[in-house]
Amino acid sequence: MPPLYLASGSPRRRELLTQIGVPFTAISADIDETPLPNETPSEYVERLARGKAEAGMASILSHGGSASACVLGADTAVVLDGRILGKPVDKADALAMLNALSGREHEVLTAIALLNGQRCEARVISSRVGFRPILIEEAQAYWASGEPQDKAGSYAIQGLAAIFVVGLHGSYSAVVGLPLCETAELLGRFGIPCWQHLEGNKP
Repeated sequence: MPPLYLASGSPRRRELLTQIGVPFTAISADIDETPLPNETPSEYVERLARGKAEAGMASILSHGGSASACVLGADTAVVLDGRILGKPVDKADALAMLNALSGREHEVLTAIALLNGQRCEARVISSRVGFRPILIEEAQAYWASGEPQDKAGSYAIQGLAAIFVVGLHGSYSAVVGLPLCETAELLGRFGIPCWQHLEGNKP
């Protein structure tokens, strides 16, 4: 079975991958996340997921790692009216995003890409999240908690922002950062089973 690397600094993605019983090594894969001209949100997240996987593989090979390794990359974007809401640059930016999301439904796109020495396969998963109206006092208190500062769209559904969510259509784990159903299917195509901690699935 090939070794698996997760090209992500996100603790949430590490927790989700651990949840489905897949051993892995986390590595950093810093890439330029600037959207390209005329790039759709779906194209954007897939490009970044593939780019992170490629950067991770390059890092592994440069340190004498095995070319048989598999590298998983992922990227998540919050999309409102066709516009990508990235990580906030400051408090004003975060409050503006939360105000835009308030009382509305938005899309969350998460792409995953799995790469080995022979091929790279990717998936893009779309989910819809509905927010209740958010009071300005709530948005300010939420910013003060520190949680929104490194989150796409300025919120974390698995954290304090859960109280804003009135509906979710799609994959909860994808909104958090890693769609587990699709990730498990993709890993299986590369010979990496889930639930490896269970006796029957040990290699």
